Amino acid sequence: MTAIEIAQPGGPEVLRPARRLRPDPGRCEVLIEVAAAGVNRPDVMQRMGKYPPPPGASDIPGLEVSGRIAAVGPDVQRWSEGDRVCALLPGGGYADYAVASTDLCLPVPPDFPMDEAAALPETFFTVWHNVFERGKLLAGETLLVHGGSSGIGTAAIALAKARGARVFVTAGSVEKCEACVRLGAERAIPYREQDFVAVVQELTQGRGVDVILDMVGAPYFARNLSCLGLEGRLVQIAVQGGAKAEADLLAIMQKRLVVTGSTLRARPVGEKARIAQALEEEVWPLLRDGRVRPVIHARFPLAQAAEAHRVMESSRHIGKLVLVREGAGAV
Repeated sequence: MTAIEIAQPGGPEVLRPARRLRPDPGRCEVLIEVAAAGVNRPDVMQRMGKYPPPPGASDIPGLEVSGRIAAVGPDVQRWSEGDRVCALLPGGGYADYAVASTDLCLPVPPDFPMDEAAALPETFFTVWHNVFERGKLLAGETLLVHGGSSGIGTAAIALAKARGARVFVTAGSVEKCEACVRLGAERAIPYREQDFVAVVQELTQGRGVDVILDMVGAPYFARNLSCLGLEGRLVQIAVQGGAKAEADLLAIMQKRLVVTGSTLRARPVGEKARIAQALEEEVWPLLRDGRVRPVIHARFPLAQAAEAHRVMESSRHIGKLVLVREGAGAV
């Protein structure tokens, strides 16, 4: 099969097509003929040598795919050859074929395009677990999302809005802010021009928000604490601006705050399978009836993975970037 491998740590140019042996599914795995693969920030970090795959995972980048099942392992019961699925992977998605745990596959909703389905697993696993399980966001509460125009951010807007929450976001430009409002955010704050703490306090009449989803890290930590109201929850899912920060413990105590966070890729399959089950029960009905759809900024042929990474690193995109295998079809 053809796969996109990382020749050596470096810039986008180190991504190159290569011939690899087609993998075989294990006892509880399926082999997916890939139609499309999502591009995510961890792929960029892996390419740069900063985020190695967990033990036993493929060295090929790519954490989410959609496609049809080409083969099933001997212990697989739910899935059959030809089924349309999308799947969360520990790696290996930038290829003609990828192996996935049967428990981390989800059915592609009827009439749902394969390229859109490839944009679901990594993003929706992350948002569901962190915003609704760890952050415990409820209908009527307020959510602040940093990086609202990213793939994670656009998914968080859609899911929180669909479940009855108020959503505020920060974004890097007026264009991105306008896009976030069109997607359902009540207010989008251009963080280069406005102090998001002051805006949030104004929007909430000084109460603060209930949940913050943050990918920036250290530079925002103290300001995030200031944005939270009583019993507020800060959920950290990345540290793009740095991992070391000082904490005002008194503020945490006085407002009874919860500071939490998580990573996804290296977690045991059983833990991720529980999230997959929750997604199918709670989120997949929203996809089937059209209330929630992923936002696709651009699609690239698999061979142009390097260009997709350049767009990702430029931060010009709004929503997801997807690699599409030529000839695989959109449905």
